[in-house]
Amino acid sequence: MSPDLPPVVPSVTAELVAALSPRLRKRLDAGVTKLLARPVTRDGDSVRIAVDDDTDVVLHAPGGTVTGADAIHCGCLLAPDCLHRAAAASAAPVADDPPADAPAGTTPTGDEPTAAPETEPAPADGTAQTDGTGPADGTAPAGIETATDVQRAAARAVFDAAGAVLEAGADGAGAVLQAELLHAAHTARLAGLPRASAAAVSVVTGVRAARSADPGHRLADLTGALAEALGVAHRLPDATGDDLTGLRGTVRQPYRPDGSLRLYGLFTEPVLTATGYAGAVTWTADADGRLYTVSDVAPGGPARATGAADRAVRIGDTSLTHRELSRAGLAVSGATVSPTGRLGAGAGVRAVRAAGASWHAEPLDRLWSVPAADQVARALDGGPDLLFLDVTLAGTVRGTTGDCLLADCAGVPLRLVTAHDDPSLPYRDNLRLLAAARGSRLRIVARLAPGPLPRVLLLATEHPTDPTARVDLGLDRLQHADLPAGAVASPAADVPAADEPPLHLLRRRVHQAVSGGRRVLALGGGASGDGARLRRLGLGTAGDLLDDLHAAAADRSRDSFGRLLPADTARFARSWLAAALYTDTVERSLCAGAWAATAEAPAPARPTEVA
Repeated sequence: MSPDLPPVVPSVTAELVAALSPRLRKRLDAGVTKLLARPVTRDGDSVRIAVDDDTDVVLHAPGGTVTGADAIHCGCLLAPDCLHRAAAASAAPVADDPPADAPAGTTPTGDEPTAAPETEPAPADGTAQTDGTGPADGTAPAGIETATDVQRAAARAVFDAAGAVLEAGADGAGAVLQAELLHAAHTARLAGLPRASAAAVSVVTGVRAARSADPGHRLADLTGALAEALGVAHRLPDATGDDLTGLRGTVRQPYRPDGSLRLYGLFTEPVLTATGYAGAVTWTADADGRLYTVSDVAPGGPARATGAADRAVRIGDTSLTHRELSRAGLAVSGATVSPTGRLGAGAGVRAVRAAGASWHAEPLDRLWSVPAADQVARALDGGPDLLFLDVTLAGTVRGTTGDCLLADCAGVPLRLVTAHDDPSLPYRDNLRLLAAARGSRLRIVARLAPGPLPRVLLLATEHPTDPTARVDLGLDRLQHADLPAGAVASPAADVPAADEPPLHLLRRRVHQAVSGGRRVLALGGGASGDGARLRRLGLGTAGDLLDDLHAAAADRSRDSFGRLLPADTARFARSWLAAALYTDTVERSLCAGAWAATAEAPAPARPTEVA
């Protein structure tokens, strides 16, 4: 996947791949690899790929997104049914399909829109039942809303396509399987199922990031996206009432009037996604500690992620940049706010610059007064996942996922890791430099990373030598002169294995299936007695789920001539989904318990490996 190409909506990629002959489909992955190595030039709304000295592929993206198959042109003799057009669409980032009522060429809206819509439209095809009567087929009592036949079919299509990707694993899910999942995503969106559609698109972008060795790829993120897609598609056909409404989702975030707001800047976070979007999000808080965000996210790459912080925020007539707002304040009248706290930028919104506040002064100081365990419980319960913590740096340690910064947080041995691995963002360099400030007590903002051990993604911190200043770790670069006198970096030390339930035995198989597919778990002796070990250690359900996962992977029947029959993809997908959901639920419970239990215990002595 190339961030230099404009995002392409799923329906376009699915259409171009479906039009290929069987022979060209077999060559599609090789065509994508070749195209990714060719030079790309941009001229206004058009992006040109030089296939060879005589042939170019041109993608027209008015508004920044390719929304139609006729917007991709190729100069070869086989066009328009050539391999190059499908390869270009498969190599580009995936954009959201535009709503059915949006005019052609407009920028699609979704989780990462460039402008905040102020209302929530009705389902695209009008199939959603809002009168509460339900179907007349006897599947649900009268008065209970159920999914329509069209929505059930669309959910099954997403489940089958996502199951096929799981069957092959990220290593084997080539452009054809990706296109089939994108087609299912487009079908779900037309059926009024934007949540299933968005989940399917997230799987495709995660697979592409994995196959292209994108530095931002995380196997855990792809696992979560696949579990979301399969879980929503599996539950939706039988869901009713409020559960059905949540599984359907909404195409746009509904913005509601919120009157006048007095906001105080907290920090600015760069955004760089695997879907080809980039920009900045500035976090603010009001006098009661409620969080609000101002975002500027649009199609782009690392340059936009680092440059958006110096763009003016798009609220009212204010000329504040994101970087300035993170240290200043904002007075807003006629404010509109989404359920996630995102501020709208409608014509009726007015905003002017106001004074900011130090992290140690009211009203921001109250954010750090909430106990860490309570903040974690709030995040795990669906609230904001930001944590406001006071920590004492204790040095660098080496764990199973790489080096991280160890800190003490009111008795909790906390691991601080980088929020993004892209080398264009200074997160990793800043974390390495902070490791030399061992013993410093800092006030930080971090994002919770659920797991059996306390672990967070470090986003911002107060300056190591100036408590009145703050550092946005994804934008600002610390220098050695910013550290306390005498600060010296020390090599990372190994961390002794923690005494925790061996849930990794199940988690490892769940991740292996996502990466390598069914064949990895179907190998002889793959279970290696792990299921029995889990049961001996008191995790009976985990042991049963692991055994069932291996059995589903190895279940291949033969016909009367001894030939292998097609694998039961649905059974394997259901077994994997059960294991993934169980692992996620238990890990979240262990996460809450680790923060709460450790916080109540006496503060331990500083670990010998970082002394």
